[in-house]
Amino acid sequence: MKEWYPKNGRVILHVDANSYFASVEMALNPSLKDKPLAIAGNPLERKGILVTCNYLAREYGLYTTMPLWEAKKKCPGLVVMKPNHTLYRETSQKLFNYIASICPVLEPVSIDECYIDITECYELGSPMDIAKMIQKGVLERFDLPVSIGIAPNRFLAKTASDMKKPMGITVLRKRDIPSALWPLPVKEMHGVGEKSAEKLKSKGILTIEDIAKADDIVLRKTLGIMGIHLKERANGQDNRIVNPDSVFQVKSVGNSMTLPQNMLEEKEIAEAIGRMAMSVTERMKKRNVVTQSVQITIRYSDFKTITRSRKLERMIEGGQELLSVALNLFRQHWNGEAVRLVGVTAMDVVDKQHAYKQLDLFTYEEDAKKEPLYHITNNINESFGEHTIRTASSLVYDGKRRPVSNRNKEEKE
Repeated sequence: MKEWYPKNGRVILHVDANSYFASVEMALNPSLKDKPLAIAGNPLERKGILVTCNYLAREYGLYTTMPLWEAKKKCPGLVVMKPNHTLYRETSQKLFNYIASICPVLEPVSIDECYIDITECYELGSPMDIAKMIQKGVLERFDLPVSIGIAPNRFLAKTASDMKKPMGITVLRKRDIPSALWPLPVKEMHGVGEKSAEKLKSKGILTIEDIAKADDIVLRKTLGIMGIHLKERANGQDNRIVNPDSVFQVKSVGNSMTLPQNMLEEKEIAEAIGRMAMSVTERMKKRNVVTQSVQITIRYSDFKTITRSRKLERMIEGGQELLSVALNLFRQHWNGEAVRLVGVTAMDVVDKQHAYKQLDLFTYEEDAKKEPLYHITNNINESFGEHTIRTASSLVYDGKRRPVSNRNKEEKE
């Protein structure tokens, strides 16, 4: 499938959950699916406005930010619900974790949308195959409709996902820009608000083509550096990467890797899991977070993927403890078949300082005593090799509970 992917460029997906708050409520209560539904800030106040509404309600002319009194007048049978932000955040986290188990280079940009770089996921199929897999999986697992844009960069992927809703999949290439984007009015361009559109209009810039061909000096005087960025994007240029460690607060830190070949040897798979655990630990340190839940992802040679997790008794900072839990999860749930991809994720991460305030003094002191040992172990492994010193739990055992390394030595003798 590598022929579907560029040699030098990227393939980016933008996944956007359709009418997210309303869709989550309908997934929780399917009886709402055949009713016009709106989520409003305060259903008891006439001055409230619609946060969102389902597509059935939109058939009555309802839209986000419409005053509630007007919505009820247009649609007398409207069902109005107050937002349940806790539910929406929890569902969002599960949604992104699921998608990341398929394609790990994922960056959430809001509670209901994310970018995914699928350039290295070619073994799963063409970009369209992957988009269909994600869309179908999200619908089956969460009962949520999503629209997906496929493009060589973030701007075009976002633009493409807006073209077909709900449940659309749209491919937008750079060569499509003159016919698909340039004729549209400026206000239809992602990144241009009403005020910016008015400023551009005052300069005679009315369409996206006008932005693409506008004078740099005029754009800079009108919108500052953003004017230059808009011109670049109107011409299909956008070098922003998909960054899993972005500022948006993601409540998990994970990493996965496609193995060089299908693997059956437990020792080799365990070493790959070790590298993933080390990577996750480093990212947790950079973000100064800890976790109390660890997830393992296993993808087999037939591309069947499973995720399994374990809740821990206390918070951990990664390291050998993260590795130990990940390996135990793998041993419990691996069916013995060839493995193509493995992943390790620290779930529900929280700020370290906040977490330690919740720990009792005894637990904190016990962890503090171990910290120098972790540093010494890490320094030795960095100097002489990553497996020079390991905990017993990180070793792979055969059926007689002997380390594989010792077993191999006995076989050679």
